[in-house]
Amino acid sequence: MNMFGPLAFALIAAIGNAMFAAGQKKAFQFDNPFTFIALAVIVCAFLTVLSAPLFGQPNYSLAIKQNGHWAVFSGVGLFLTYLVFNLLYSQYVASNYILYAVLSIITTSVIVGVVIFKETFNIYHWLALLSSIITIALFTLGNGIAKV
Repeated sequence: MNMFGPLAFALIAAIGNAMFAAGQKKAFQFDNPFTFIALAVIVCAFLTVLSAPLFGQPNYSLAIKQNGHWAVFSGVGLFLTYLVFNLLYSQYVASNYILYAVLSIITTSVIVGVVIFKETFNIYHWLALLSSIITIALFTLGNGIAKV
């Protein structure tokens, strides 16, 4: 299996996510977390609409007709992600991202991949999942020890 493509995409997404995290951590914190989120969403939407034609003719009306309910579902997911990232980074240290990352391994790989889409999961995948759970335990222990 050629892993270059998935690794390259994952790296670019990770860089974008790090930019997102750093921007939220460095931004001036208003009482209302939606202030910053709204600005970030506007920039994201603008760049998405601007780049869409690079990947072919965007047919928004057909996309709404065929995938509107999934767009709403995904939009709610993005909303939760944006909101809680803002709360996570504005109220806690950025290294707490490890909790999100590892919990995403569990929710996305196991619940979405294995349970919903019936993707295969071999012994190496299960060991990776186990190591992610160990990661959460070690991180939690490390935070407890660091506070002593």
